[in-house]
Amino acid sequence: MEGSEMKITAEQLANMVDHTNLKAFADNGMFEKLCGEAKQYQFKMVAINPAQIKRCKELLQGSPVHVGAAIGFPLGQTTLECKVFETEDAISKGADEIDYVINVAEVKNRNYEYIKEEMEQITEVCRRAGVTSKVIFENCYLTDEEKKKVAEIAKEVKPDFIKTSTGFGTGGATVEDVRLMKSVVGDAVKVKAAGGIRDLETALAMVEAGAERLGTSAGVEIVKEMQSQGR
Repeated sequence: MEGSEMKITAEQLANMVDHTNLKAFADNGMFEKLCGEAKQYQFKMVAINPAQIKRCKELLQGSPVHVGAAIGFPLGQTTLECKVFETEDAISKGADEIDYVINVAEVKNRNYEYIKEEMEQITEVCRRAGVTSKVIFENCYLTDEEKKKVAEIAKEVKPDFIKTSTGFGTGGATVEDVRLMKSVVGDAVKVKAAGGIRDLETALAMVEAGAERLGTSAGVEIVKEMQSQGR
């Protein structure tokens, strides 16, 4: 851990943060705050539900901060056709990045052909549009063997990222899961850790394990903590 702490700066860490507000009750004031903080701290992205894309796109106009839409969120239990339409609709409204939830039930059914088809179709929509694609596993519901299998599919399909969690399940990111996912995909696909990342120690542990993005609603506190240490 110490080696990674010495290598990464507060600015670099901030640029790995997907600044998140996916709450159903978030109002306009909350999104103004979210986008203002994202610009101030130079976070990579704001992670939002699709209904807020246009609003956040306007609030972030002229800044390098991306707008990311959560698709099939948070259960992943809409049909593939719905997820593809939702992806296309989000991109048409200005989304720069797509985080979609896999159909966990089909993983439990060992229907890996479905998981691959879902990943291929959504990743291809994103690829054609020049939009970043992220595949949310929701690891709290999966065995290690299932995580490995979905990661193997991702290594073949090559979305931009695979992601640990929605933050709405029974558990969030763990260092062990990040390390496991990265061990399978190697350099072919990046890993995003999300869910339960609320302090600097946890954030840096995820980076050390191989995460290149961090989904968190505590990005401001994390970066402030790092800045206070003079890094």
